[in-house]
Amino acid sequence: MNNAVRVHVNLGNIRAAAEEIARKTKVDVLAVIKADAYGLGAREVAGAIADVAQGFCFFSLKEAIAANLDANWRKPSILLGPPGSMVPQDYISLNLRPAVSTVEQATTLRKANPIACVDAGMQRFACPASEIDRVIAAGGCREAFAHAPTMQQVKKFKEITAGRGLRLHAAASSLLNEKDAWLDAVRPGFALYHDAIQVTTKLVEMHESRGPAGYTGFSVPRFGVILCGYSSGLRKGPCMVNGQLRRVLEVGMQSAFVEIGEKDRVGDDVVLLGNGLQTETVAKEWNCTPHEVIVRLAGSGVREHASDAE
Repeated sequence: MNNAVRVHVNLGNIRAAAEEIARKTKVDVLAVIKADAYGLGAREVAGAIADVAQGFCFFSLKEAIAANLDANWRKPSILLGPPGSMVPQDYISLNLRPAVSTVEQATTLRKANPIACVDAGMQRFACPASEIDRVIAAGGCREAFAHAPTMQQVKKFKEITAGRGLRLHAAASSLLNEKDAWLDAVRPGFALYHDAIQVTTKLVEMHESRGPAGYTGFSVPRFGVILCGYSSGLRKGPCMVNGQLRRVLEVGMQSAFVEIGEKDRVGDDVVLLGNGLQTETVAKEWNCTPHEVIVRLAGSGVREHASDAE
């Protein structure tokens, strides 16, 4: 862990986001806390929203066990990935429900009250339309879901499952503004976390440029050094120093060069995410999704949690 980087997680903001989603959609909220809640702490996040969410979503059995949720937070949670065990009791003991996509999985895990994962276009560990009735019958499934980032896929999912009396959900964060996608529940992940993380480090050196610097020979009038590099998930792109938008100019394994201004000094905070620097802004320059930005930078340093919404 990089002790030079602070990852501040605002649980109050996460709770406020969950409450707003519940008010807006008026359907069950199944909070996605997979990958340790995008790196923000599954246990802490679950505790903050346990009375708002009707359930939680993990990806795997292994990460659900690792989260070590308190017993009073263990709502009927589901696993979004393929089964990690074919022993029903492994799920029942933790109040988890596995996703199944084949007749074999559904038959073997029937006692664990499995959920049918339906392929609406994602083409990834999901049941094709031609097999849906066999899977539902084999597992005694009363619920089905799809990974559906588009409304076209939601429509296909509804068509595949129509008339079967199933509880349905397909909408993750990207479809929370689409009322027709809400169905019986929604599965927010990024929508809970995008405004809840701030990642900062300190300027440890500052220099007036004497010519091309660093490995790449970049050239700016003034630059500083921070103790965060690509081993901590950092890439070249935007940052903020003393409220001014600056740039991470070059990233080494455990340090990086950043652009600074005339008033910036050693010891000043360098904001890598949050405090006005949006995940979408960073994602655009990193050429990746905002989800990846959060996961990368959430694991970049020492994590600390606060409960008051900002």
